[in-house]
Amino acid sequence: MRILVALLLAGAASPALAQSPAPSGAAPAASPATCTPEHAAMGHCKMPAPVATPPAQSCTAEHAAMGHCKMPAPAAASPTVAPQSTCTAEHAAMGHCKLPAPAPPPAAPAPQPSTCTPEHAAMGHCTLPAQPGSGDPHAGHNMGQAAAGPEIPILPPPPAASSGPAHAADTVFGDAMARSRNILREEHGGMAASKLLVDRAETRIRNGRDGYLLDAQAWYGGDIDKLWLKSEVEGDWRAKPEHIEVQALWSHAIDPWFDLQAGVRFDPQPGPNRTHLALGVQGLAPYWWEVEGTAFLSTKGELTARAEAEYDLRITQKLILQPRAEIHLSAQDIPELGIGAGVSDAEVGLRLRYQLSPLFAPYVGVKYERAFGDTRVFRRAEGERTDGFSLLAGVRFWF
Repeated sequence: MRILVALLLAGAASPALAQSPAPSGAAPAASPATCTPEHAAMGHCKMPAPVATPPAQSCTAEHAAMGHCKMPAPAAASPTVAPQSTCTAEHAAMGHCKLPAPAPPPAAPAPQPSTCTPEHAAMGHCTLPAQPGSGDPHAGHNMGQAAAGPEIPILPPPPAASSGPAHAADTVFGDAMARSRNILREEHGGMAASKLLVDRAETRIRNGRDGYLLDAQAWYGGDIDKLWLKSEVEGDWRAKPEHIEVQALWSHAIDPWFDLQAGVRFDPQPGPNRTHLALGVQGLAPYWWEVEGTAFLSTKGELTARAEAEYDLRITQKLILQPRAEIHLSAQDIPELGIGAGVSDAEVGLRLRYQLSPLFAPYVGVKYERAFGDTRVFRRAEGERTDGFSLLAGVRFWF
């Protein structure tokens, strides 16, 4: 009976103990929330309210520059730690900020000896350091020094060296080598050539005195020595020739540009016959001027001279403009030839020719001639003009 009463009292006291707010021993650990966002979305539970935390600063310098937010006031700089700038070169270029002054570069470390060898550099494994100096690619190479030996004595050739024949091959092949040497000379500069040039075959047109002129020359020879023949005929169409001249000259090259010429000149009828010794030079002057100067001494002791110059100005490959000048001089008056002392007469002309081929070229031109001194007086006495212009038309050809 006592046991039953004790059990009943214990059962009545258990709910009261369970509802007592006083702690009884250690409290059990709080169970974690089991409500997930998925369950809360289906209405099965409610998510606990989030703990309020201060918002993180998300304003950047770019957003602040566009007015979207305001940058917080910068904290006081630490006296020991320098602030790091967030200004970049791009933002500084757009005026959003200013770049800080660059820090001085650190002192360069002492150069270390290079371990790159020429062999490794040739295989691309490393780069050889630049060598100061004059830029000589062989600088720094140890090419060594040749051992100085005794000087080789220079002795004259032995007497037997010049005791043989002039051409040693003649001792083996005999006279057959002479023919071979002649062929060699002919094919390599020792050959003879020839040319005939009609430089001016023209008619002159002037008021009341139309005339003609034929100036031709021919030569035959080699590179050094030539035989020259020159001829000039001038006159009016309605009368006999006024002047005929023929020259035979030996020409010798004194340098690559000029020839020395010497020979005779003969002036046949219709005027007084004259024979002259001729001595002069002919060649190519600087700037491609073709020049010629000759002095003449007649059998009567009359000394005269003539100088000519002309230049070919190529307008195109075929169209050529040629200025030309000629002057005559005399050491004395020669009345029977109508020549006065000093500068007797001169002429200048301009001819424009067109090369139909390298061998043939027609031309037109103009010429002015004038007499001077006593020559002018002699011509007036003969009823001739002393100066004037002439129109020219002619051809130039050679073969």
